[in-house]
Amino acid sequence: MTREVKLSRVDEVLDELSYPIPRDDAAIELEDVTLLLADGEANLGELVSETGSDAFSSQEDLRSEINNVLPREAVGEPYQSEGEG
Repeated sequence: MTREVKLSRVDEVLDELSYPIPRDDAAIELEDVTLLLADGEANLGELVSETGSDAFSSQEDLRSEINNVLPREAVGEPYQSEGEG
């Protein structure tokens, strides 16, 4: 069964894993999760498999690596400010 989770709620899914965890194991555990992005979606397991680390020591470590491989469209339109005025 595929689960869908918004990018802003991905920590809840990552908290379900036991750390430390090898990249391949994390990718398998998360292959049923569709990450809903600002513009589109991505398979969370595939994103994890694209990270540069062989293993993750914590949820924060994994989250950081996922952020590094997210497509530019993941958080909205490029080059738009967040309300700076």
